[in-house]
Amino acid sequence: MIYHLTLQTTGLAAGLLLIVTHVFALVRPERTVAWAIAFPRSRGAATALVAVAAVWSFLLVQSIDLGEFSPLRNVMLLAIVAGAVLSWIYVPEFLAVRALGMILLLAAEPLLESAVLRHEPSRLLLVVLAYAWVIAGLFFVGMPYVLRDAVQWVTSVRNRLQAGAVAGTVYGLALVVCALFFW
Repeated sequence: MIYHLTLQTTGLAAGLLLIVTHVFALVRPERTVAWAIAFPRSRGAATALVAVAAVWSFLLVQSIDLGEFSPLRNVMLLAIVAGAVLSWIYVPEFLAVRALGMILLLAAEPLLESAVLRHEPSRLLLVVLAYAWVIAGLFFVGMPYVLRDAVQWVTSVRNRLQAGAVAGTVYGLALVVCALFFW
């Protein structure tokens, strides 16, 4: 195990993250729409998210057992730093979306690790969220325009944004309730 997080801890963290972000979208829909439309091409968001993804990847590669690839650890660490810097310089197009995809891929692992070998059926709420993040992360890294198109679709009709915000809030509440009472 890499992260040593309990199912309860990850459930609470993921649930609170979903609740905070989706309640904000319910309370401030105009600001949420403006931010969501600007996000894919935001250089500031790209800088912050690439930095987070690079630091997380760096710490992960530095601390895990690489097995037969252990002699290449320093090369991998250098490649992470170089890749982050070169991506920031030469790949500005949709870099925020790509970096968000990387973070989603990295974040799915602690969720799945905390749910492994647990028998509660409610753990599947966390597993489904993790795999949704994996699928979204793969699309965001490989085809970042998908997020831009999804934002346009969701924000074109106010009811879609509200429905998505309500659904995310309810899912977050379900995770928090399970984390507090069942895990």
